[in-house]
Amino acid sequence: MAEGGNFQPEDMEPSLLSLEKLDRSSPDLWPEQSVSSVPGVYDFAPLLSPQLSPDPQNLDLEEQDINLLYQFRLLTALEIIEEVKKLQNVAYQLGLEEAKEMTRGKYLHILNNKKPK
Repeated sequence: MAEGGNFQPEDMEPSLLSLEKLDRSSPDLWPEQSVSSVPGVYDFAPLLSPQLSPDPQNLDLEEQDINLLYQFRLLTALEIIEEVKKLQNVAYQLGLEEAKEMTRGKYLHILNNKKPK
């Protein structure tokens, strides 16, 4: 380092010196937005951004699903966290049960690829 903590290029080892200039011509840092690309794309793209919530008519919900949504709507944040924990526990128990059944199938040779002739 030079006096006063100022960096001087002469202080660098020559093998570490990079002469690359990061300017507008760098395609990685600055994507091209010129006339040679498709004109008007950058003006039109924001208009087609996905909606934050889907259209309710396209969800194909049954009455039971709608009732469940209304029940969840009335819960506080802590109650929702508890519901999520319950779902995680049920999923874990289901995974354990499935692992037992797969082990049983393995011991009984149910899942063999060989077919009897």
